[in-house]
Amino acid sequence: MTRTASGAKPALTWLGLTVALSVILVALLMLFISPSLMAGPRDLHIGLVGTPDQVQSAAQLLEEDSPGAFVPEGYDDVADLEQAIREREVVGGFDLTESAVTVYVAGAGSTAIAGAVSTAGASVAAGIGAVLEVVDVVPLPDTDPTGVGIGGLAFPLVFGGIVPAVAFRSLLPGRRGWIFAGLTGFSVIGGLVVAVVLKYVFGSFTGAVLPVALSVALGIAALALPLAALNECFGAKGFTAAAMVMMFVGNPFAGIGTGAQWLPGGVALIGQLLPPGSAGTLVRSVAYFDGAGGAGAAMILLAWVAVGLVLWFVAPLLPRNARPSVTTQAEASEVPVAA
Repeated sequence: MTRTASGAKPALTWLGLTVALSVILVALLMLFISPSLMAGPRDLHIGLVGTPDQVQSAAQLLEEDSPGAFVPEGYDDVADLEQAIREREVVGGFDLTESAVTVYVAGAGSTAIAGAVSTAGASVAAGIGAVLEVVDVVPLPDTDPTGVGIGGLAFPLVFGGIVPAVAFRSLLPGRRGWIFAGLTGFSVIGGLVVAVVLKYVFGSFTGAVLPVALSVALGIAALALPLAALNECFGAKGFTAAAMVMMFVGNPFAGIGTGAQWLPGGVALIGQLLPPGSAGTLVRSVAYFDGAGGAGAAMILLAWVAVGLVLWFVAPLLPRNARPSVTTQAEASEVPVAA
């Protein structure tokens, strides 16, 4: 009987682990793949220039062809429409006043959204029997025509926030001043390095380096400071739980590559409330739109930094039984790794 029981225990453990890990694998697939599968145009604000009848006709064609995809808004002239696109009030628009339908897009805002607006413009042009012209008001640079540089920032941002919190805590245990200096210093230097690489290696933007560097630095700090502070307050468990949220929710929900507007509403909202998504929005805004549309993202990142600072300076005041006195290097190394 003893042999049977001891033999059954490993089998049950094997079965339980296999099922549990399979469930986790499915959950990860859902988190990383579902947002892309459910993505698409929803409530995208576009501008229409034309007579009231032309605007009404185009709006009707849009709704028939893509129900719920666009929210048309009337503009007096093309200059106003282009300015609204640059200020990110609309994602694009149509000029219906000429013999051809001219579609105005902002490829730098999102190639996916620009493609959807162009496709919708083609449908409107076909519906009224006109030819189509496309004008990119805010284009991506020729050196990075698909926007993969800034579009691929999600994982580097998460990595840049998590790993320094582990590294400085592990190599400088108990030296809070040095750890804090390391986190803030790395945020600034890391932001500068990323911006320089994006501009001079990948050619992802052509403007000034400093605004992009500061945006990336703020994104890294908004991750690193709260994570390190949670480790100070609650030990490895608090750190690991927060790091998992950033890695497995903040990363796939960020929408940096396509733009948050391309994601389902709830996913986009969650993504923009977390540092990876808001950092991506801010970087894109300062890199291509002179900061337009980035104020909300900047405020979210500053709020995360503020939370991190408060927790960091409150941690020494907590009762010793409410926080771990020493976090070992092994405990601090409990960092989730993306598949």
